Amino acid sequence: MLRNAISSAVRPAFANPARLSSTLSAGFPRISSIDRPATKYGGTYTVTLIPGDGIGAEITDSVKEIFNHVNAPIEWEQYDVSGMSSSGEALFKQAMDSLKRNKVGLKGILFTPISQSGHISWNVAMRQQLDIYASVVLCKSLPGFPTRHDNVDFAIIRENTEGEYSGLEHQSYPGVVENLKVSTRVKAERIARFAFDFALKNNRKKVTCVHKANIMKLGDGLFLNTFRRVAEDYKSLGIESNDMIVDNTSMQLVARPGQFDVMVMPNLYGAIVSNIGAALVGGPGVVPGCNVGREYALFEPGCRHVASDIMGTNTANPTAMILSATMMLRHLGLDSIANNIASATFGVIKEGKVKTADMGGSSTTSDFTSAIIEKL
Repeated sequence: MLRNAISSAVRPAFANPARLSSTLSAGFPRISSIDRPATKYGGTYTVTLIPGDGIGAEITDSVKEIFNHVNAPIEWEQYDVSGMSSSGEALFKQAMDSLKRNKVGLKGILFTPISQSGHISWNVAMRQQLDIYASVVLCKSLPGFPTRHDNVDFAIIRENTEGEYSGLEHQSYPGVVENLKVSTRVKAERIARFAFDFALKNNRKKVTCVHKANIMKLGDGLFLNTFRRVAEDYKSLGIESNDMIVDNTSMQLVARPGQFDVMVMPNLYGAIVSNIGAALVGGPGVVPGCNVGREYALFEPGCRHVASDIMGTNTANPTAMILSATMMLRHLGLDSIANNIASATFGVIKEGKVKTADMGGSSTTSDFTSAIIEKL
C-alpha cells in the first residue's frame, strides 16, 4: 500500500489552518498489496535501486548514507543502468526483473537520446511495462528557501502510460511524419479517480483537469468528458472540480499558483506542468515524486532532469531524491524512520546554513547530506 508521502512530524513547519495535512505530509491512495506484497526477508525489505544518469549516483549515495546511519531495514539490489547508449539493454532487462520481483524501486533519471538512431526512453518503458500509471509530483513552498511565490502547494497527477508518449510514429512519406496520440476512456477514468481519491485522502478541496480539448476535440475531449463524469461521483463528498486549457494553465501557474490544489492531466502536459511547478518552488532539486500502479511503486525525483552539466561536481541538491526515498519508506510502513529523515531534511533547509548552489549557497552534496545526518 502507498502510505503517507512525507513525515507527519514535519507538519507544523508547513502549517495551514484550513488543511489538516499538507501536501508534503499527506496520505496517498493505497495500492493493492494483497496478491503482490513488497519483498521482505527477515524484517528487511529488498528494494531495486537504479541510480540513473547524470547526478543520479551522487544523490542516491546521499540516500544510502542516510539510510545506513539510521539503520533503515532496506537491502538494495542496485543496477547501474544508463541510457547514454543502447548497449545496456541486457542490464535494463535485469533491472526490470528485479522491480517485478521486489515490487518497489528507487531510481534516478535515465538519459533518453534525441537522435532517431537512439533507443526508446527506458523511463517510459518502465512505466508502461509495469503499468505504473499515475505520476505524483508534489510542489510546495519550503520555509528557508524563498522564491517569488510563497503560497505554492499543489499536487500534479499525470497519466503515465499513453497519450503522445505511446511512441507510435512513422514516416509515411519522406518529410511527412505521423505521430499517434492514443487516448482511452479506461485509462482516463483510472487517472481521474486516482486524482479525486488523492484529494479525499489528503483533505484537498479541488481537482483541476488540464487539457487541450478545444483543439484535440476527440482525444482530449475524451479525457475531459471522462473527468467531468467522474467528478459527479465526488461532488457530494465536497470535492470541487474545474478544467483549464493547458496554455492558460501555464500562465496561471506563474501568475497565481495559489489557485491550484490537485491537478490531473494527460502525459505530455504533465511533463510541462511539473517543470513549471518545480521552478515555482526552487527547481528540480527539491521536488519529490513517485510513479504508482496496482502492483508496483517506483519512486524518483518529481522533475525528471538528468543534470549532466553538474555530474561529478558534488554540487547537486539531493533533497528531491531524499524526500522521494522517505515517500518510499512510508509506502513500506516505515513511518517513524521516514518522519525522522524528512524532519531533518526540512530542518536543514529552514536553518539555511547549509545550501547547495541551486539554493544560493556553496555547500556540496556531501555537506548537505552530513548536515541532515547531524540532525538525526
